[in-house]
Parts: sequence; structure tokens; C-alpha cells
Amino acid sequence: MGYISELREVVGTRPLIMAGACVLVFDGSGRLLLQRRSDSGDWGTIGGALEPGESLEEAAARELWEEAGLTAKRFRLIDLFSGRDMYYRYPHGDEVYNVMAVFEAIGVEGTPEVNDGEGLELGYFDLSEPVAELNPFTGLVLAKLGYPAQAARKEA
Repeated sequence: MGYISELREVVGTRPLIMAGACVLVFDGSGRLLLQRRSDSGDWGTIGGALEPGESLEEAAARELWEEAGLTAKRFRLIDLFSGRDMYYRYPHGDEVYNVMAVFEAIGVEGTPEVNDGEGLELGYFDLSEPVAELNPFTGLVLAKLGYPAQAARKEA
């Protein structure tokens, strides 16, 4: 059981401030690797919360391995995100205000494969076109990073 799960046993679904890492993996054509999330069924970036004593880079490496079966030679910090815009309510009701370090994985090794229960499938996406069924949180992060086609949209 992870740290956040342990906290949830105490505080329930109330909002937590959750520090974590998001990992951007680009292929040779500049497409971004996304995972179809098992909790919401939409497409999102690789990433997750820190465990106690873990650095942001260590969390990025762990999440990259756990969610995609990949390793990276290093991680380049792209940006930090926090504040009201980083609020997220999971489909099961847990609420968080994310403090997220966004990294680009450099020197990625391995073949992407679903490696845990958090993802249903993995795929590379051209960010110049809107991604159907994009997780709203991922859309917000990508739009702020300069991918306007991915701006968070309300589903019809």
C-alpha cells in the first residue's frame, strides 16, 4: 500500500495536496506517449505521486517503469504546476490539489507496455491534433506547455 492510500484511510476523499511527477515520452516523430487510464478510461500522461523520501526524479523513473515498462537515462525538468488549476477529482471521489513536476524523459529504453493496473493501453499521439478522450488534467498541462490543440474541453 502506498503513502497516499494510507492517508486516504485517515482523511477519506477530502482534498489532499499531492506532490508528484509527470513524464513526457516523445518518439522519433515527436509524438507523445499516453496511457488509457483504468480509473477513468481516458488518455493521460505517465506519472504519479511521490512516496516518502523519494525525489521528484526518482518518482518520474519509478512511474515510467511501473506504468510503461520503460527506463530513461535522465529526466529534464520542463515546468512546475500548482494552484487552483491543478485541482482534480478522481472518478471514485478522491480530491487532490496537485503540485506537479513535469519532466521529459531523455534516452528512453525499452518497448512501451502496460506494466501495472493503472493503465489499459499505451499509444503515441501527434499533439498537433486534438486527442479524443484526453484526461482533462492532462489537457490542461499540455495546453500550458504550448500544445493548444490539447486544451481541456468539455465533453458533449
